[in-house]
Amino acid sequence: MVTVSRPGLRERKKQRTRDALLHAALELFLAQGYERTTVDEIAEAVDVSQRTFFRYFAGKEEAVFFAQSVTEAQFLDAVRQRPSHEAPLEALRQAVLEVWDALGEVVGQLLPPELHLRVCRLIESTPALLATQLRRSAELEERLAEVIAEREGLDLDKDPRPRVAVAVFCGVLRVTKRLWSCGDDNSPASMRELTACHLDAVGPALAQKWRTG
Repeated sequence: MVTVSRPGLRERKKQRTRDALLHAALELFLAQGYERTTVDEIAEAVDVSQRTFFRYFAGKEEAVFFAQSVTEAQFLDAVRQRPSHEAPLEALRQAVLEVWDALGEVVGQLLPPELHLRVCRLIESTPALLATQLRRSAELEERLAEVIAEREGLDLDKDPRPRVAVAVFCGVLRVTKRLWSCGDDNSPASMRELTACHLDAVGPALAQKWRTG
């Protein structure tokens, strides 16, 4: 079970500063372009120093992918905590839906769905960010494969199944995210429903005949 603890007063103040910097950065990236936006402009928008910005983010790129990093970390933990009797794809499916249920409110407060959607489109339309997204996706898939191999007691270098299962799973998530970003309903609930629907179609798509006539 993914749990979200309530931070103390000092931590909440730090989070407010971080969130203000995050929102200012994203809005500036969207308004004038990622490459053309400077850290000084982001800090000035929140009336803090450049040094304060770097206390929270290593750079502009980290700000773009901050919300994604939060969900990825929670997702990896959720996979590790799934019951050992679950098959790998089922464990991945339950973990990602569990994370959506637990983090929907938190991530929604961090990034409103409309802003998150615009950032997704910014990433896809900015070559430098798209390259980073592809690298991050590959790194996440490898970490997931390691977790699956460990929970199944397999040698990842000798058994291809963990990487194959993770590749299928992450491919479905990519398709889902693309369809969600192009759809009319961009709510978190819509994303969750679409994710569950597509993951449920994996088994029939891989193991059954498609022709009905």
